[in-house]
Amino acid sequence: MKTLTILWQRLVDASGSTCPRCEGTGHSVEQAVARLKAALAPLGVEPRLEMREMAPEAFKARPLESNRIWIAGEPLEAWLDGTPGASRCCDACGDAECRTLEVDGAIYEAIPEDLLVRAGLIAASRLLGPAAPCCGPGCC
Repeated sequence: MKTLTILWQRLVDASGSTCPRCEGTGHSVEQAVARLKAALAPLGVEPRLEMREMAPEAFKARPLESNRIWIAGEPLEAWLDGTPGASRCCDACGDAECRTLEVDGAIYEAIPEDLLVRAGLIAASRLLGPAAPCCGPGCC
């Protein structure tokens, strides 16, 4: 079985909390991985979720690295022809400008499940490689 790694990184403060946008993305990531598991199992692809915590000190130095997602080693935005951005956040993030994602003209603070599933399916199709060529008349 081939593995489709989905890595999600977010700020976690000393109390174990994060901000609402990261919390929302966390729910979406878990639901998307469940949907991808069901869809990709017959194709021999297993999605595997890895979650990485950022300490507050690391977040202060690089706030746009929080709420970041990679699928098969590539940033989420690369799979979706999206553009990362930033907007002011709250709670655990303080006044920091936190990561957003623009896809198809819409800007997302919390990443929705459907975008994650779409990106996962695109990435999985690349894992499967090109279709076998036709071997001759009557084969296809």
